[in-house]
Amino acid sequence: MLLRLIPLLLGVFIYVPQLQATDGQAGIASAHPLATEAGLAILNQGGNAFDAAVTVAAVLAVVEPYSSGMGGGGFWMLHRAKDGLEVMLDGRERAPLAAHRDLYLDPQGEVIPGLSVNGPLSAGIPGQPAALAHLASLYGRLTLSQTLAPAIHLAREGFPVDEHYRRMASWRLEQLRRWPEGQQQFLYNGEVPEAGYLLKQPELAETLSQMAEKGHDGFYRGVVAERLVQGVRAAGGIWKLEDLDTYQVMERKPIRGEYRGIKIVSAAPPSSGGIVLISMLNQLARYDLGTLSSTQQKHLIVETMRRAYRDRAEYLGDPDFVSIPVKQLIDPDYAAGLTRSIQMDAATPSRQAPAGNPTEGQDTTHYSIIDAEGNRVSATLSINYPFGSCFVVPGTGILLNDEMDDFSARPGTPNVYGLVGGEANAIEPGKRMLSSMTPTFVETEQGVAVLGTPGGSRIITMLLHGILALAEGEGPEEWVRRPRYHHQYLPDVIQYESDALTEDEQQALIHLGHQLKRLDSNYGNMQALMWNRESGAVTGASDPRGLGKAMIQ
Repeated sequence: MLLRLIPLLLGVFIYVPQLQATDGQAGIASAHPLATEAGLAILNQGGNAFDAAVTVAAVLAVVEPYSSGMGGGGFWMLHRAKDGLEVMLDGRERAPLAAHRDLYLDPQGEVIPGLSVNGPLSAGIPGQPAALAHLASLYGRLTLSQTLAPAIHLAREGFPVDEHYRRMASWRLEQLRRWPEGQQQFLYNGEVPEAGYLLKQPELAETLSQMAEKGHDGFYRGVVAERLVQGVRAAGGIWKLEDLDTYQVMERKPIRGEYRGIKIVSAAPPSSGGIVLISMLNQLARYDLGTLSSTQQKHLIVETMRRAYRDRAEYLGDPDFVSIPVKQLIDPDYAAGLTRSIQMDAATPSRQAPAGNPTEGQDTTHYSIIDAEGNRVSATLSINYPFGSCFVVPGTGILLNDEMDDFSARPGTPNVYGLVGGEANAIEPGKRMLSSMTPTFVETEQGVAVLGTPGGSRIITMLLHGILALAEGEGPEEWVRRPRYHHQYLPDVIQYESDALTEDEQQALIHLGHQLKRLDSNYGNMQALMWNRESGAVTGASDPRGLGKAMIQ
């Protein structure tokens, strides 16, 4: 039913291939078929990968409100073919200028449960609208009125609710009911809509139309900005017009590394992704994984995760506010120091994990795009928790993020994903909160991979599993399917999908001193493309854990 609706919704007929991989020169893999279809339509209208990136992000904002949106932010890794430029667009949310270190603490200095997750006080200043305007004006060929048209149409005319939408809305039902506008926009008579219900968002369509006409100023200044500030403040938030007026997209130098001849280009701070990913790979490069048993491999990989995430908690934050020893943290010699404490016959308790000294040597989305010219985009976007803050600003259709929870509300206290942060990620006015989003390019002798995934604190380790599969010679299907396990320093436990560890491996890891936690469901939604250097063919895959689609033309 969904695919039959696509030509009607977009006003364009697009052939939907049945295979995930074929010989083509352009491809898109995204978390929702309608977004993939819309992006390909823009390529067919003469747009490039950057134009398609605007369209895919905007459509995902409409059809995946539980994952991303114009009230959120993200990171866009760009590669421009004509001159080899590689840059990361930082469209991460910022703390409001009225925010302060103790924003979510009670008079006794304890974190107030839920305050950084629900309602307008949990929302940072959105970055996605500014990033899309930046993409269009500096890198795209088409106008915003062209690239936002599919999203405007879907918001106005509606899209059919699917079972994944129903699960996410059911999970956040109590909070969605709390705010009248959220209830009206995402529920039907106060209940989760039935599958197939045509969900329309006319106020969001109008806000997108303002952006299509006025670009950046259509969101951050004028009538939309005024409505945003008035609505947030009336509901107990602390936004000011100055917050919106002064928001800027930052272009940042990507983090680069290498693993056994494979080049990695990944997200820079305020994402922790690139640094943590390369730290883990640098540590693993000191071992010959092929000579180890499956249990030894998993033990070793977990130990590298533990050490890299420990450094994440200690050193990483907004580079405009704190000094981050990036060069040292991604130095192979530094990784060598981290591995000295790894024992192959015993787990290292996280509280005893030695600190490095770098001064010496279901709630986020992703899409990947390659166009026929070789331009490419890897983008990970988020509003944090499913349906973000659950607060829709009256008169705008904008569902706000709850990314303020990604700060350390109190250093040493875990956030909603269990991540523990330090002073580097404490709340400050105008500061960008630390992120795990990790859009990445991987270059081999054979070609270039474009990949990334949602998944909160587990994003970076999912990228690690995917890159290790690539290093073993596997293709995109295996990267996105590979069973996953994860360790993030604290809590000191290996989280794993049901098929990631055999019974024998579980017992062996417990014997080594690891604590295990089998997850009730699988996680992540990786979207991956691979361009073959010799043939020019593109192959792609969308994670079977989600409902996304990879298409090649």
